[in-house]
This record gives sequence, C-alpha cells and structure tokens, in this order.
Amino acid sequence: MRDESPLDDLVPYVKVGDAFEVVVDWARDHLRPAFDGIAEFVDSLVVPLAGLLKAPPAIVVVLIFAAVGWWLRGWKFGIGTLLGIGLVAGTPFWEETMDTLAAVLVSSALALLLAIPLGIFIAENQRASALVRPLLDLMQTMPAFVYLIPAISFFGIGVVPGVLATVVFSMPPGVRLTELGLRQVDREVIEAGEAFGASPWAILLRTKLPLAMPSIMSGVNQVIMLALSMVVIAGMVGAGGLGNVIMTSLARVQVATGFEGGIAVVILAVVLDRLTDSIGARFPAAKAQRAMQEA
Repeated sequence: MRDESPLDDLVPYVKVGDAFEVVVDWARDHLRPAFDGIAEFVDSLVVPLAGLLKAPPAIVVVLIFAAVGWWLRGWKFGIGTLLGIGLVAGTPFWEETMDTLAAVLVSSALALLLAIPLGIFIAENQRASALVRPLLDLMQTMPAFVYLIPAISFFGIGVVPGVLATVVFSMPPGVRLTELGLRQVDREVIEAGEAFGASPWAILLRTKLPLAMPSIMSGVNQVIMLALSMVVIAGMVGAGGLGNVIMTSLARVQVATGFEGGIAVVILAVVLDRLTDSIGARFPAAKAQRAMQEA
C-alpha cells in the first residue's frame, strides 16, 4: 500500500501491478489446458533426466565428468573435475545435485531453443531488434524472485514453475550474443558469398552462423550460468535440488549444511562453465581468432 504524501494529487498512482494481475488472472482462467500441457511436457523432460543421472552409482557419474573434462580441457582439468565432483559425491546431497543438474540442463536447452532463433531473427531485422531490445532489458533487470510469482500462479508449487521461470530469466544473454555475433560478421565475407550467387539462407547457415559461433557459445555459457543461479532460487517454490537444501539451511540457520549446498553449486557452476567454454573454443572460427591473436 502506498503511503499518503503531499505529492499524491500531483503524481497519480498508476496501477501497473493491478493491470498485470488482471492479465495473469485471465491467462490462468482461460489458458489452463495450455498450461497443463506445458507442465506435463516439462515434467516429461526433467523427471526422466534426473532419474538417469541418479541411476548409476555416484562414482560412475564422477568418472564420466572427469573423462569429459580431460577430453575437452586436458588432464589437469580432468583431475580437478574428479576431485571437485568427487567432493560433491561425498556430501549427503548427491541426489539433490543431480536434480539441480537435470533442471539446469532442461532449462538451458529450452531457453536456447527460444533464444538462438530469436537472436538470428532480430540480427536480420533491424526493426524487430529495436522492438525486442527493451523487452530484453526488462527481462535482464527484473529481480529474479519476481519471475516466480506468475510461475506459481500458472503452475503451482514444484519443479515446473522453477524451470519455466528459469527459462525466461536466462534467455536474454543467448538472444543478445547471438545477435551480436551475427552482426559482427565481416561485411566483405557476406558480399563475397552474394557475388557467388549464394542464397540468403545459404549465407546464413554456411557463413554467418559458423563465424558467429564463438559469440553464440558465449551466450550458451551465460544462459547455463544464469539457469544455475535461478534454479537455486527456485528452491523457494518447491523446485527441490540444491535450492531446497540452501533455503532450508537459511530458514534453520544451519551453517554447515548451507555451506555444503553452496559448495556443490559452486563446483557445478565451475565445471559447466569450463566445459561449455571448451566446446566453444573447438569451433573453427574460435581457432582462427586464437591464431590471429598469437600471430
């Protein structure tokens, strides 16, 4: 409730929040079948993936992470991954960590399926870019907790609202960096393709996207990092995983448990960050950029 002040007569109270609440209420009442379908779809992705990650013994998953890290970044990172993920496996929160990983992977995949095509579209359309940028600014600056309010209204308590709020929260960097990468492609390269009679789709798929891939992969990295942070916050709405561990520790002031849950989040974030960065570095455009910098 807004406090009365002498300026009330000069500055009227514009009830933006009430208008948004009306929209949310209308959508909840009239689009229930669509929301139920979305919830079932998200559940069908997260639950089996979490079950798959938790099915083998923890040591098997640790060794897989270590092997992938060794393959992508070398033996030092492989050993570091072995020690880091092994430390998480030694805590009582291994299953919660796998639940969090499943939610992050699904959220990131859904966010990227929306973000990359949208980034390509606005990179090719200046007017659409001008319209979408304010929306991206809003999405990036809105406090993360606010996304949980409509998510709860539409989907109730559980992993589904957490995943969908995470998708919306983590999308903007993927859109922006995809657009940036495409706009930074050398115009002379595009003109060369046009001179040889290549179609716009051929230029996009065979020239622009490969050259923009380092920037796009940076967007993938940022989407995953934001998804991990939001999935932890989503523990407030019953999304489970490490977010639930941390929120419970906060409510009960359990320092040791909270620290162990936080360390698991940090280790998971570092491993995912380095792995996605290494994948991006393997694209030909990224190798060419490194060669030019070293020359």
